[in-house]
Amino acid sequence: MLIPTLKENPADAEIKSHQLLVRAGYIRQIASGVYSYLPLGKRVLRKVEEIVREEMDKAGAHELMMSALQPAELWKESGRWNTYGSELMRLHDRHEREFALGATHEEVITSLVRDSIKSYKRLPLLVYQIQNKFRDEKRPRFGLLRGREFLMKDAYSFNESFESLDETYDQMFTAYSNVFSRCGLDFRAVIADSGQMGGKDTHEFMVLSEVGEDVIAYSDTSDYAANIEMAPVVMDYPSSNETPKELSKAATPEQKTMQEVADYLGHDLDKGLKSIMFKVDEQFVMVVTRGDHETNDVKLKNFYDADIVELATEEETRQLLGTGFGSLGPINVPEEVEVVADRAVEKLINVTCGANEEGYHYTNVNPSRDFNVKAYADLRFIKEGDPSPDGQGIIQFARGIEVGHVFKLGTFYAENMNASYLDAQGKSQTMVMGSYGIGVSRTVAAIVEQYHDESGITWPSHIAPYQVHLLSLNPKKEDQQRLADELYEQLQAAGIEVLYDDRKERAGVKFADSDLFGIPLRITVGKRASEGIVEVKERQTGKQDERNQSEIVDTVRQWFDN
Repeated sequence: MLIPTLKENPADAEIKSHQLLVRAGYIRQIASGVYSYLPLGKRVLRKVEEIVREEMDKAGAHELMMSALQPAELWKESGRWNTYGSELMRLHDRHEREFALGATHEEVITSLVRDSIKSYKRLPLLVYQIQNKFRDEKRPRFGLLRGREFLMKDAYSFNESFESLDETYDQMFTAYSNVFSRCGLDFRAVIADSGQMGGKDTHEFMVLSEVGEDVIAYSDTSDYAANIEMAPVVMDYPSSNETPKELSKAATPEQKTMQEVADYLGHDLDKGLKSIMFKVDEQFVMVVTRGDHETNDVKLKNFYDADIVELATEEETRQLLGTGFGSLGPINVPEEVEVVADRAVEKLINVTCGANEEGYHYTNVNPSRDFNVKAYADLRFIKEGDPSPDGQGIIQFARGIEVGHVFKLGTFYAENMNASYLDAQGKSQTMVMGSYGIGVSRTVAAIVEQYHDESGITWPSHIAPYQVHLLSLNPKKEDQQRLADELYEQLQAAGIEVLYDDRKERAGVKFADSDLFGIPLRITVGKRASEGIVEVKERQTGKQDERNQSEIVDTVRQWFDN
């Protein structure tokens, strides 16, 4: 069997799942962010796939398979060809026709359904596939957690109304909760941003892990949880009792950061204004926040209902304002730059901001007096210790790995791609859509992040590649070889998945590999083989006991039934 184990961690493997899946011979990298799944890895993938299939089928979804090679025309119909970004892998065929490798399949499924479904009698419709997806990640890392090719389950629903979509969404939310519970994961469903998918109302399913790239903001006393990008700030900012002072300018040579300026001028960080230049679609926007707050670009994008939000370059900033990033401020900005500010800014008195002049800052700045603001809005990231948006408790942070995402797409794709049906009165209506994704390969990595110890992986019993790892310690001894062979046949005949290690290797090598593989039960045939006695060891707990050959099948069955 192809199981090439390693004694040392790969040099580029930063997290446990990447290290252990490579060391234990489950995966091998063939290019940056691109992996082959070896026999053990494929078996685990299949276990997760089957859980997904069972829950999707139970929810009334039907499996299909769509092409990974997608004509650019479909993406241009939806409007995403120019907005999806550089992660979309684009290519030309020999006739110079443009294609994309499927990062997602909203366009393809919408085109299929609009050409096939014409009547309300055929709705609602819910379909799914499990297929490799492709995204040209700028920096692939963390093994299976951020790759350029990955296995994904994507599902799509088509409904008559938003009320019908709500029902399907709830069914899929339940199905996803069941999937991740059956995978043995500690997870949270959190309010999220729809990003490049379009639509409104969406939840991410986050596996709690210190290596997660997402931050979850959650209440310490209620069930509230949201991606930090989406958590609203509900604080009431009190008015200051200070008397406004006369605006003045101070030299701040070589002071670039907010903290450096605050220290140099002798005030707290929250007495400074932070100004950042963005390009929102084609509009230049300066966002002003309090010095101790961070601008939330997702909130900015949603405020403008924009397609693209990106930081302005330093060159663009200098052309507009005559200075670099370290001295930006909202006073006397040109007309082509809109100024918006976070709500925390509105009531500030006598604060500091950049003077749009290299090495200078204004002091005693009063927003209501000294500069114009188009609008005050919630534009900052929530912080630990802020009130929970649901009014219960305070916000705390945890890190999470996104393994699933459910979206209410609404009519975005259906309108752009003319997906309609005739209702009971014979009138044409636009279909209402939902989209639902599970990262199957990411889920495998997330499981390893939660199930491992210093010796290797400790798979949940129903996810492991095999149920039993059978070791023959010394195949040269006839009694050991005979008993091991008999047990192998008995276990297989009983329908138990067993990996049989009869290699001509030292016992220490076999034990080390067994711990690395993480198979739930290990049965070792050793010195007491002549008596029909073997050792049974639980991988997760380390608990071990001796059993007679005649007890083995019942012992294994009882263990997996509990």
